[in-house]
Amino acid sequence: MAVVRKTRVAILISGRGSNMASLIAAAEASDFPAEIVLVAANRPEAPGLAFAAARGIPTRALDHKAYPSREAFDGALQAELAAAGIDLVCLAGFMRIFSAGFVEAWAGRMINIHPSLLPLFKGTHTHEQALAAGVRLHGCTVHYVVPELDAGPIIAQAAVPVRPGDDADTLAARILVQEHRLYPQALALVAGGQVRLEGERVVFSDDVVPADGALLSL
Repeated sequence: MAVVRKTRVAILISGRGSNMASLIAAAEASDFPAEIVLVAANRPEAPGLAFAAARGIPTRALDHKAYPSREAFDGALQAELAAAGIDLVCLAGFMRIFSAGFVEAWAGRMINIHPSLLPLFKGTHTHEQALAAGVRLHGCTVHYVVPELDAGPIIAQAAVPVRPGDDADTLAARILVQEHRLYPQALALVAGGQVRLEGERVVFSDDVVPADGALLSL
């Protein structure tokens, strides 16, 4: 029986990497179509590096402050990704903006999870933005990364109700539960070839596309 090659994934983090941990846990299943072969951080003190190393995953710390420019940092990161034979990059709380050239080099092969129902509430402090806007639904989005911040084609979304009395912390905690569930599902679809990027459009296999043409996980 032929052995199916798994998609080789690098996860990029800046902090504790809770979404990273959910991806690592999912990838431990024998039938998961991706394997996590590298975790890299732009902050050497990122706690997620120790978490990954304790699970036998190679780690790299590239302190962005040590590089003279954004392009120099991106070049060093690219060298690490190439050396590890990476097929797909997952951003998991990676708090750094890439140069356009780096993003374009990974077009269709780099995904991110963002704590809002994009295209609403881009950038940071998304939960505060949602509460200020008075929305009744908030959530998270997995999307392909493009040069424009938080603007890439959407792969998957999960929504939660905004409850009376919610503050940013309670809302964030409830959404984080959904992030940890949604990101592994989305990675499995991308790594398994059931989702792909064609131009600026996400294309789904017939077996994962609901009737309305969007993948929304509730």
